[in-house]
Amino acid sequence: MKITINDDRKIYAIQEEFNKLFPYLKLEFFAKSNKSGGAHSKKIIKHPSKTLGECRAIHNSGILSITPNMSTDELEQILRDNYDLTVQVLRKSGKVWIETGTTDKWPLERQNRAGSQIEQSVSDEPPVSDNNSITEER
Repeated sequence: MKITINDDRKIYAIQEEFNKLFPYLKLEFFAKSNKSGGAHSKKIIKHPSKTLGECRAIHNSGILSITPNMSTDELEQILRDNYDLTVQVLRKSGKVWIETGTTDKWPLERQNRAGSQIEQSVSDEPPVSDNNSITEER
């Protein structure tokens, strides 16, 4: 998969392209620093309609090649080093998205497969009945 990176691209467009290949993964973008070369914020960008130019201080353009055997930390590093974009790959785990920090060495395809397997196991579980639940009193 090849994704064009330039200042005019919208965050949601990058996320959608990535999600087509890896439906159980998503890219979360973080705000740019206030100055060139400064540390990036840990603030998640809540408006995916923003452009990539609004998310970074250095404005390199190019074509990002993403392969299924690329690790999540490799993808994050390339985006940071080559395009000044701070992203976090998240994996779907049931109904929530989790960071892949402890599994960042895994290839993207393995991460995606793990999300798919969790989704399948959650949908295979029988519904929990309130009548059979056990509550603990303290």
